[in-house]
Amino acid sequence: MVEWLADLVSHESPSNDPALLAACADVLTGWGEAALGRPATRVVRDGRPHLLWRAPKQGVLLLGHFDTVWPSGTTAQWPMTVVDGVARGPGVFDMKAGIVQMLTALELVADTSRVSLLLTCDEETGSHTSRELIEQEARRAGAILVCEPSADGGAAKVARKGTADYRIMVTGRAAHAGLEPELGVNAGIELAHQVLALEALASPEAGTSVTPTALAAGTTTNTVPETAVLNIDARAWSRAEMDRVDAEIRALMPSLPGASLAVAGGINRYPLEPAMALPLLPALQAAAQQVGVVLPEAVRSGGGSDGNLTAGIGVPTLDGLGAVGGHPHARSEWVDVTAMPRRAELLAALIDRICAAADAKGAATGAGDTPA
Repeated sequence: MVEWLADLVSHESPSNDPALLAACADVLTGWGEAALGRPATRVVRDGRPHLLWRAPKQGVLLLGHFDTVWPSGTTAQWPMTVVDGVARGPGVFDMKAGIVQMLTALELVADTSRVSLLLTCDEETGSHTSRELIEQEARRAGAILVCEPSADGGAAKVARKGTADYRIMVTGRAAHAGLEPELGVNAGIELAHQVLALEALASPEAGTSVTPTALAAGTTTNTVPETAVLNIDARAWSRAEMDRVDAEIRALMPSLPGASLAVAGGINRYPLEPAMALPLLPALQAAAQQVGVVLPEAVRSGGGSDGNLTAGIGVPTLDGLGAVGGHPHARSEWVDVTAMPRRAELLAALIDRICAAADAKGAATGAGDTPA
């Protein structure tokens, strides 16, 4: 598994480089075909090659991504190393070790005819080209298992915040800052009012954050700014909170006479709420007991994943089933390679249990192979 991981890390796959993504997809295509015994379908959207191994009678969809945040050339400066059972390198934790575990697990699964595998390559940039494909395949499944990195110590993730991104454009009126500033409408001052208004939309008690991030105003130091722009990151644990914040941002009004606002963007991913994950938790706990893995208590995560998309359309989704490690997107990113074989065994046992339960339910209702 460590050799697989080293090979996969050496094939750099930054989200914004279609050529490198295609080369990495070539490697994964062969590995996936060997594990599942069927060919991959390469679904290319806007030059991005997503890989799908569709099961004839899909009960479980394994979901992951092979793109990383690391630019081309990173491995030349920072090659993967393994010291004392810890691998370090670009993308080892998020989420190339998870992919190796997925493929290893598929070699252990009793019957892969009920298991589909989808590996996308734009998750790190918002899943804009893969979202339709993810939702399409999720609708065919009874359960989604997302092999994104685990939480501390290998904990699964039963909730993720929803994410939204907005951009507010302010238009004022330019004027000479020294000769006649009173004739201007200062877009920068209007932007300052909006920053404070946005901050007031947050609800710390509900875990809702509304964070003004990058902003800019004006063109020269002696001109009243005519335009200004502000970016906002919003996150919440519930669909209701996401919708509330969305409506209130779109209802913002200018404070200065003569200023105008335009709002772009919106909700990217609704939350993965516990109600969509908890039905799968008993199967995970039973699988852990079966293979002798001690799991920490499942947790909530403030970051989003493609599991938000599948849960958002009503399909049971369990996340954080990937590698044990830490520090994603950082030079200190690491993975416990000694845990990888047992994590693969855990995933295989979980898949077997979900498929067996679906078959039993289908037999009891006379539905045959219909997924639970």
